[in-house]
Amino acid sequence: MNIKPSAVIRKNYNEISALCKESGEPVYLTKNGEGDLVVMDIEAFVRRESMLKLRENLVAVEEERMSGKQGYSIDQVTSMMQKAVREVIDGKRK
Repeated sequence: MNIKPSAVIRKNYNEISALCKESGEPVYLTKNGEGDLVVMDIEAFVRRESMLKLRENLVAVEEERMSGKQGYSIDQVTSMMQKAVREVIDGKRK
């Protein structure tokens, strides 16, 4: 975990930017000794947001399953995936 005083970002933006990119982790900035901001590399942010969205979707599907909603069989999923792949391939041919 990287913790820096907020003054560091004003004085050493490039250093903080490099630290975020190299570590892939957020940098926590403090003001007057207390947590104030979190700064992170845009790629790490996008990855984190994608992971959170996926987790939200998985939780929603699991809640539906637990409440008795009918799912799909392996054969149905296979058929849907094959159809999707064909659509992508056909779309690229046009």
